[in-house]
Amino acid sequence: MAAWPWLIGWVSVKIFTEKPEASCYLLQTLTLATADRKPMQLPIVTADRSPEAIVTQERGQARGQYAVISLGCPKNLVDTEQMLGQLQADGYHRVDDAEAADFVVINTCGFIDAARQESLGAIDEMLDLKRQGKIRGVVVTGCLAERQRDDLLRQRPEIDALVGVFGRDEIVGVADRLAGGLTEQRTVFRPAPVRALPDTHRVAVTPRHFAYLKISEGCDRLCTFCAIPKMRGKHASKPIEDIIREAEKLAASGVREMVVVAQDTTYYGIDLYGRPRLTELLQQLDQVAGIDWIRLMYFYPMYIDDALIQTIAGAKRIIPYIDIPLQHGSDAMLKRMARRVNRKAMEEILQRLREGIDNLVLRTTFITGFPGETADDFQQLLEFVQQQQFQHLGVFTYSIEEGTPAARLPNRVPAQLASERREQLMAVQQPLAFQWNAARIGGVEQVLIDGPLPGEPGVWLGRTYTDAPDIDGLVYVTETEPDTLSSGVMVDCEMVASRGYDLVAVPVDTAY
Repeated sequence: MAAWPWLIGWVSVKIFTEKPEASCYLLQTLTLATADRKPMQLPIVTADRSPEAIVTQERGQARGQYAVISLGCPKNLVDTEQMLGQLQADGYHRVDDAEAADFVVINTCGFIDAARQESLGAIDEMLDLKRQGKIRGVVVTGCLAERQRDDLLRQRPEIDALVGVFGRDEIVGVADRLAGGLTEQRTVFRPAPVRALPDTHRVAVTPRHFAYLKISEGCDRLCTFCAIPKMRGKHASKPIEDIIREAEKLAASGVREMVVVAQDTTYYGIDLYGRPRLTELLQQLDQVAGIDWIRLMYFYPMYIDDALIQTIAGAKRIIPYIDIPLQHGSDAMLKRMARRVNRKAMEEILQRLREGIDNLVLRTTFITGFPGETADDFQQLLEFVQQQQFQHLGVFTYSIEEGTPAARLPNRVPAQLASERREQLMAVQQPLAFQWNAARIGGVEQVLIDGPLPGEPGVWLGRTYTDAPDIDGLVYVTETEPDTLSSGVMVDCEMVASRGYDLVAVPVDTAY
């Protein structure tokens, strides 16, 4: 599916989730090889097919051609889309073949070591093309640029420009200087803004029927394992009215599923309004016509009150799905992580959510191998997962993040033991997830069709409300009549079989 190539940017995050292979067959990637390096699959964002871009190209007005590699989380993807919109508006034309580009923009991730290595690999591949004379420039943006600015230029001096997280809106100036052969300013770094940057010039690279809506930037939490505040700054909320305008624009463009993202969604509004305002924001988002599903991601287990729960429960468009990373089930580990909640508080929040929201689906993530994690701590985590029976669960092994308090903690857990604990935890989760899926056989559920399964005529890939794009399961839908399904339609389907984390279904009604 040509519309999905950016999804490989999530692979580094998904390595330790319940279903690391999910959606991998949806990718269209560019494989490059050099004499001394194995081929690497790069997520080149597909060429711009919008009417404006096509007209510009046909008239020969393009100021230059560029390719984009987008890595990391959905928040980073929104930044990529914002840069694409600005480059397009200024007359630059996007291509999906790096060797056909004048320059390549790599929007990097710096969250964990696996993500950093993926970003560095992409940079090295593009620098190889530059040495071969196939492209003229390499521009590195995003979290890795923000975090390792000095090291990157020292270790890879052939990088033409580094643009930090908050320099993204100056990408056109960077491109102009590169096109003009100017080298006097190679870095663009700006301090974190007091107010979140607007995302009003986005060019979507997700499929037309779903998009991410970023409601805030940065994080005020001081979790000891996390470097995000160093890269993304303090929490900065967008004004409610700006978010609603952006949501209305997405709806008008054909988006049916809107995925709400932030570093800390439940903290929304505190910096701007003096108190949490997620409830009010969701009440207004629920009134945006044209959106079918509003999906909530990145809840922190605080500021979840009865009003918020009642708003989600009574909403027309907000689906009963919440992503709420909990990180551990041991009070000792939660304290060392500076999570500001204990296990009892988390259990109470989960109970209130489940009692207040019908058919609620919960996704969470945990960390194994955090410094000081004992066998007893890990046993408590296993028991917590068995007790709570989450529908979706991902596991990271602890990654040492330079500059974070956890990097200085004693009693580090050997990497092999951390990996073994990850596998043990997933061995507990897998049968719970499989049993939940198997229990759905025979039921009828609404499925959003994402696209055709390559090489399998009449078979389509879709998701129910229980599955977030790329990170959760899929539904394989077989057409009962030819040419009745297409990307972006919704159709009621009977679940006829389960395949591990996935389901197999047939339509029982006309797509809409």
